[in-house]
Amino acid sequence: MQTTIGSDIGQAAEILRHGGLVAIPTETVYGLAGNALDAEAVIGIFEAKQRPRFNPLIMHLPSLEAAEEYVTAIPEVIREIAVKFSPGPISYLLPKARVVPDLLTAGSNKVVIRIPAHPMTMELLQQLDFPLAAPSANPFGYVSPVTARHVMDGLEGRIPYILDGGTCKVGVESTIIGTEGDEIVIYRVGGVSVEEIASVTGREVVLSLLHKRPETPGQLKTHYAPSTPMIVGDVDALIEANKNKKIAVISFTAAYPKVYANKILSPSGNLHEAASSLFSAIREIDRSDAELILAERFPDVGIGRAINDRLGRAGN
Repeated sequence: MQTTIGSDIGQAAEILRHGGLVAIPTETVYGLAGNALDAEAVIGIFEAKQRPRFNPLIMHLPSLEAAEEYVTAIPEVIREIAVKFSPGPISYLLPKARVVPDLLTAGSNKVVIRIPAHPMTMELLQQLDFPLAAPSANPFGYVSPVTARHVMDGLEGRIPYILDGGTCKVGVESTIIGTEGDEIVIYRVGGVSVEEIASVTGREVVLSLLHKRPETPGQLKTHYAPSTPMIVGDVDALIEANKNKKIAVISFTAAYPKVYANKILSPSGNLHEAASSLFSAIREIDRSDAELILAERFPDVGIGRAINDRLGRAGN
């Protein structure tokens, strides 16, 4: 199969209507999209990514109102959160309607709904009369793509079309949130922070991030991993312990001049800038001659939690 990169939303829509797959841009990372109601298209996503079928997929829609056809209830607190943050880098775990295939949810009676903020993907969704299933557009377990070129690097020959919407602005996946009784629960930290959600609702937010059999994407212990070994921790001590190796360091603001390579994600100390640069930095190092990647722990506040989460799942 020949894979092409382009900006033709109509062509992307036509491929999707015929059961094909298209990589789509979002504000978080690129997604690998197919008709969420078409079992063959969903199977195609799993096969193209080589993704385990017990790991559920996110359903993308143009609005929360459009989601009402595919869920049986939307709690008021979720509506309140959606008014503030959707379209945007947040997804909602909700009880699914019968029309949603069990294959999409890996047998769970809940489905994850997202309204992406990227204008090209929003226009694409508005042209279609079905929702899109769209996990990140990369081979399963590898670093998520934030450019069309990253998608091509991982999926060339497996999908026909990559809709090029430029570089993703957020750079880490969406936050996944739901409710359990009266509790607001975050199942994956991402582009909307715990603090931001708590400030809107005025309620405590509970984290539930790791599961052997996940209800949402991004809950597996190992994920987002480069092929080069990676360790997260005290970089100075790790450099000393591994000084016989070609070391590349991923840091927030600090410079490590005595290593093979050093990717400083935000010299100005901006966590959002660091998040948007994270996956590109990991990919660039992974293509180099580095023998070991070391990464700092980032400030564990706001989107820094999402950075630490991705580093932790990528590390060995």
